[in-house]
Amino acid sequence: MILPLLLALAQQQPLDGFDAYVSQAMKDWRVPGLAIVVVKDDSVTFIKGYGVRELGKPDPVTVHTRFGNMSTTKAFTALLVAMLADSGKVSFDDPVTKYVPGFQLADPYVTREATVRDLLTHRIGFGDPDYLWDNSGLQFAEMVSKLRRVPPTSSFRSGFEYNNVSYGVAGDIAGRAAGSTWQALMQSRIYTPLGMSESYPDARSMQAAGVTDVSAPHGLVRDTVRVLPVSAAIVDPVAPAGAAFSTATDMAKWLRFLLDSGRVAGKRLVGAQNFAQLFQPQQVLAGQYPATELTHPHFQAYGLGWFLREYRGEFVAYHTGSIEGRSAIVGLMPDRRLGLAIFTNLDHSELRHALMYTVFDRYLGPATPARDWSAEMRALYRGLADSAAARQRARESKRVPNTRPTLALDRYAGNYADSLYGSAAVRLAGGKLSVQIGTASGQLEHWQYDVFRVIWPDPFWNPTYLAFGIDPDGTVGELRVVGGGSYRRLR
Repeated sequence: MILPLLLALAQQQPLDGFDAYVSQAMKDWRVPGLAIVVVKDDSVTFIKGYGVRELGKPDPVTVHTRFGNMSTTKAFTALLVAMLADSGKVSFDDPVTKYVPGFQLADPYVTREATVRDLLTHRIGFGDPDYLWDNSGLQFAEMVSKLRRVPPTSSFRSGFEYNNVSYGVAGDIAGRAAGSTWQALMQSRIYTPLGMSESYPDARSMQAAGVTDVSAPHGLVRDTVRVLPVSAAIVDPVAPAGAAFSTATDMAKWLRFLLDSGRVAGKRLVGAQNFAQLFQPQQVLAGQYPATELTHPHFQAYGLGWFLREYRGEFVAYHTGSIEGRSAIVGLMPDRRLGLAIFTNLDHSELRHALMYTVFDRYLGPATPARDWSAEMRALYRGLADSAAARQRARESKRVPNTRPTLALDRYAGNYADSLYGSAAVRLAGGKLSVQIGTASGQLEHWQYDVFRVIWPDPFWNPTYLAFGIDPDGTVGELRVVGGGSYRRLR
């Protein structure tokens, strides 16, 4: 009789001791600040802020501190499309060209056949062209116009290739169809009805409101956690893909809405059929996260703005969010009416996965054998980091010593351009070369032959290697990013 009673008590208080577990895990992972909220059966069962907003400053993280949603924003964008589908203003299977006449991809067939659903499921045939939005300085319309030059890397709809620009286009379609903007729709269709008064669709609107309770980005630089010089508006160019900011308090409202199948106080904001589509498998996945592989799921798929999988026999929908210096995860176990949201201010902190599975286990009952997810995840990612460092050392060991550039340094200076990648400028000052690509600038140091290494002012960025090509006439004709695009010199 005692054992069933103890098990029943554990189920009644599944998060006993969880606070201490989070505090210790933060120390182990060296996370400066974290906010978490857990919702069960329409009730907030746990909500707390931990640590500080910025290292070296005393301001604490609270449940009202803004963190970046990053790619967990995608679920909001997909929901907006579902809402508009209810009113017939958009259909998931409408062609993209119906709403964006200038939309054009490299393959005319894909241009004609690509639908809104394809945009929302990352299957248009190439991965995120981040060079179009990350420090590019391009306006969104310019990004879209360049998509026709992006070479496909897989067959249309044959595989999953994560793409932020495609989500930017989906959000733009939502705004066009409603005669508004994506940002305005976020406010009028989601934030206001749900009472999410502490949330903003992008950094620009948050900054315009004068909000100061915002977590700062951090990253591990040479084994030291440091504040990173990253603008909060880094994702604003493709806002529907990941620019939103929110708090643990507001995410509790978002979780309650999702776990109540799209209702607020009993009122449905999105039709049951279109809401259900968000969580129906659209694209099979071979695997996306090492953390997920630890759980040996029976299936993995992508819905509309959600990763879908099974854990311990339960259906799970979740999405992560990461951009330089920030991490997030939102996880749902819909059949259990259980959900959580976790924000951290450390780059790609996989403590988020560890805490998600810990919460799931607390509500499902002890796993057999019991698992310390924080310890397991730390060991996994420490091994991955060590392997990456070893590969980098191996690459650097192949450097040919004692070589010199073919030409005098001033011969490499000039302006370079490409119809897809944009412009690059190489300058010589004080006997040293520098480069500006888009809005990012860095110093060049000679590596070997006509290859130079770019040292960026952001300490978190890995060096970039640039190779200069010499034309038959003996002049520099090409600038090539090793592993990336190339630019022709302008004469």
